[in-house]
Amino acid sequence: MGEPLPICYLNGGYLPLREARISPLDRGFLYSDGAYEVTPVYGGRPFRFTQHHDRLTRSLSEIRMTDPLPRDAWRVVYGELIARNETPGDLYIYVQVTRGAEYGRNHAPLPDVPRTVFAFAAPWPTARAGALENGLPAVTAQDTRWARCDIKSVSLLANVLLRQLACDESATEAILLRDGQLTDASASSVHVVIGGELRTPPNSWKLLPGTTRGVIEEIAGQAGVKWRAASVSEAELRGADEILLGAATREIQPVTTLDGRPVGTGKPGPVWRKLFDGYQDYKRALAGTPW
Repeated sequence: MGEPLPICYLNGGYLPLREARISPLDRGFLYSDGAYEVTPVYGGRPFRFTQHHDRLTRSLSEIRMTDPLPRDAWRVVYGELIARNETPGDLYIYVQVTRGAEYGRNHAPLPDVPRTVFAFAAPWPTARAGALENGLPAVTAQDTRWARCDIKSVSLLANVLLRQLACDESATEAILLRDGQLTDASASSVHVVIGGELRTPPNSWKLLPGTTRGVIEEIAGQAGVKWRAASVSEAELRGADEILLGAATREIQPVTTLDGRPVGTGKPGPVWRKLFDGYQDYKRALAGTPW
């Protein structure tokens, strides 16, 4: 990914990202005690802003925190980051809220201290060369993440190690299995096509409720692609006609090799093409509309 843009937001102010500082006693630093969100920005317009911030609010609630900013205040932060960074092209905005800093190290009771609120913008990441024409390589791995994967927590060490495992195998993503069932990928939702039907594991504590997943489900209905939330076994994953990855900064990408073996024909498939085209149409239709 490219370097972040120069101006960030921290605790009520805008300043150069390289000058931003937080306390070493911040509970996000000591305990990973916080949540985050990533929102695409296309043509200066945040994409699915409401859905992304609904998820942030939910994640904070699940770790016994309230959202420190009203929704309209978040809109101002987004607008200021877009305007102050003055960059052409698409980008994404990362926001993070931690429980804040107390003077000392204390597991519980949870302190009532000012929250640390941080946000920055970055250019849209460049896709792997040939990804749309040839698809992406992925590997499988056992899901070693914690039991509350439905919370978008800043505690991402397991995800980092799983992604590194994929890098070690010259793959783009690690697709995760738990008790013989598909869950997520290290930083994406996973969708499989079996007999022309798009299937995605049902939401639970075992996987993150993806906002991009919601877009894919809507587009599937519009494109005439049958879709359902249903469990996917390891055997079904390995025998799928197509495997698709969805994420805020990936949109929807095809996996064409899994553990070194071709997925389906070994080329991006027709369901992916319908969904990809529908995604681009949806983005264009939103251009210039209120957010």
